[in-house]
Amino acid sequence: MNFDTPPDRRPTASHKWNKYQDRDILPLWVADMDFQSPPSVIDALRRRIDHGVFGYTLAPDSLVEAVQAYALRVYRWAIEPEWFVWLPGLVQGLNLACRAVGDAGDAVLTATPIYPPFLQAPGFSNRELITVPLAEGAAGWEWDFQALEAAITPRTRLLLLCHPHNPVGRAWREDELAPIIAIARRHRLVVCSDEIHCDLLLDPGLSHTPLARLDPDFARHTITLLAPSKTWNIAGLGCAFALIPDPALRRRFQREMAGLVPWTNLLGYTAAEAAYRDDGAWLAGLIEYLRGNRDLLRDGFQDGGRLRLTVPEATYLAWIDARAIDATNPLPHFEAAGLGLSDGRDFGWPGYVRLNFGCSRALLEQALRRMEALR
Repeated sequence: MNFDTPPDRRPTASHKWNKYQDRDILPLWVADMDFQSPPSVIDALRRRIDHGVFGYTLAPDSLVEAVQAYALRVYRWAIEPEWFVWLPGLVQGLNLACRAVGDAGDAVLTATPIYPPFLQAPGFSNRELITVPLAEGAAGWEWDFQALEAAITPRTRLLLLCHPHNPVGRAWREDELAPIIAIARRHRLVVCSDEIHCDLLLDPGLSHTPLARLDPDFARHTITLLAPSKTWNIAGLGCAFALIPDPALRRRFQREMAGLVPWTNLLGYTAAEAAYRDDGAWLAGLIEYLRGNRDLLRDGFQDGGRLRLTVPEATYLAWIDARAIDATNPLPHFEAAGLGLSDGRDFGWPGYVRLNFGCSRALLEQALRRMEALR
């Protein structure tokens, strides 16, 4: 796979590329890579299309088995078939978790900056949102566990966790997850862990530890959200899943879906199974390429200036402190320089922007040249 020459997405009604259509602004915002999916995924989709019937479709047993085998091999996590709840997207899972835990008027806790649906889902479910800021120390972004526990109220029922974290790019280690479990256990919280970026680990030697695997006893108080969409670039096919070990919690989650959540896309099932069964060569090439893009970004910020980069160890997303340009809303300054990034205010942190480097090296180099005007 030649990641240097991705297809032209401009004629495809791409959400990412259409935002700045007919404007000289590079789209580096929404978490959607420009690369073709693995050949095995494309071939599986062609075979399914050749069948010619596209009716309502259940998740095939072979897909469940593929995910189980992948999780055991890559995460050392044994998951049971009955834990699966299939979804058309991970965002629906966040919203369903808010509805499935506690009652109207209860509180949901999360840490900012954070992927915007984390901040939106509680309100959509008539829950109170409580946020605690992550701390930026000398070694990077980390948890303030004292502040996290202090923010819990008698009506807090759910903690929304992003693991690895979007947008700061941290892959949480076991010694960071264990205190989260301890706090949740003390306060009888359910933890919903969004682990969609868990296969996009850029630093060599990193491995993903699912929160629910870390403490088997606490696992019954967890909802793990996963999808192949980010890793294998198949987000438009709409296939995700929740893993919920506790039967009662799983039944309530499923009840909240009734009448609201559509069937999962049958081509999404097909692509997901092919992705989880892929031989791994495409993903290894992707990680190497993304690591090169990440390192290019890091080198481009070494000279200091008004912008400060968080170097991510996971994801293909870079978090940039632009408060020296505009402490409230720096995004228009980037757009004026020809750069379309994500607005930090949507993540709960004004003055920051998020850059998607899941693109060709040449496009990223062009973006860095344009960014010089802001440095």
